[in-house]
Amino acid sequence: MTSVKPPFSNADAHKYGVLFVFSAGVLWSTVGLGIRLIEDAVVWQILLYRSISMSLLLYVVIRIRSGESPFVQIRRVGFPSVIAGLALVAAYSGGIYSIQNTSVANAMLLFATAPFMAAVLGWIVLREPVRVATWVAIAAAIGGIAIMVADKSGSVVLKGSLAALGSAFGFAVFTVALRWGRTGEMLPSVFLSGLFAIFVTFGICQFSGLSIALSVHDGAISMGMGVFQVGAGLILYTLGSRSLPAAELALLSLAEVLLGPFWVWLFLGETASLNTLIGGAVLLAAIAGNAVSGKRHKPPPITAP
Repeated sequence: MTSVKPPFSNADAHKYGVLFVFSAGVLWSTVGLGIRLIEDAVVWQILLYRSISMSLLLYVVIRIRSGESPFVQIRRVGFPSVIAGLALVAAYSGGIYSIQNTSVANAMLLFATAPFMAAVLGWIVLREPVRVATWVAIAAAIGGIAIMVADKSGSVVLKGSLAALGSAFGFAVFTVALRWGRTGEMLPSVFLSGLFAIFVTFGICQFSGLSIALSVHDGAISMGMGVFQVGAGLILYTLGSRSLPAAELALLSLAEVLLGPFWVWLFLGETASLNTLIGGAVLLAAIAGNAVSGKRHKPPPITAP
């Protein structure tokens, strides 16, 4: 009897997993460049258009992948999916605001604290154990953050840094909510977050007198970010993360943090302060150290601004 060879070996699956997750990080890393290219739109206008295009893309992808409506999947998960969706709205808002008010390097590095926040939240809310190495990494990360914000007291840049930490906290709540709902599928909750964001940002625009009509330039960039930067990145991450252990995922995620400042430096000449570079190096070392010391198991799904 001849055996049927599977279409992909484990080595192939791992190779494609690395490619997909790294590509997701590259796409996510362009958020700073995209927002810097916006001419007039503010955070709520950008998020409105980005959410519309992202939601349309994810609806189609979920229907094709699962053969059912994303609303059916959301109903199956229940209340945790609603919490996850609302947490992402806060994360998106903080992410865009922070990049508009601080350097991309500073914002991207602070976004990277989300897994540490998720570990602490999971320990508090779900009673999940946290490794000693992770506690050490969290302490080092706090030190790195302190260095990064030390030269920003009393400035608009400090508000941007706090918004970036708020964004990271939103992603942490999203991650813990998915664990609470016992689902490894993040796309339906991200789709729901897009719908929430559409209603929330439309209401804020109406209440504050902001026009929902953007210039062709700003509208195209905002919707392009929804399709390529957020939507396509999530799809690639979902496909690739299933065949990679936690340590590799964490290390590959550093591509987003490192490339984000690189794009704005390359195309726009934006640089970071010395404190951001020193504190960021400490933070990256904490993330890498925690990843290398971690057990090889699949993590809960996470996402980017």
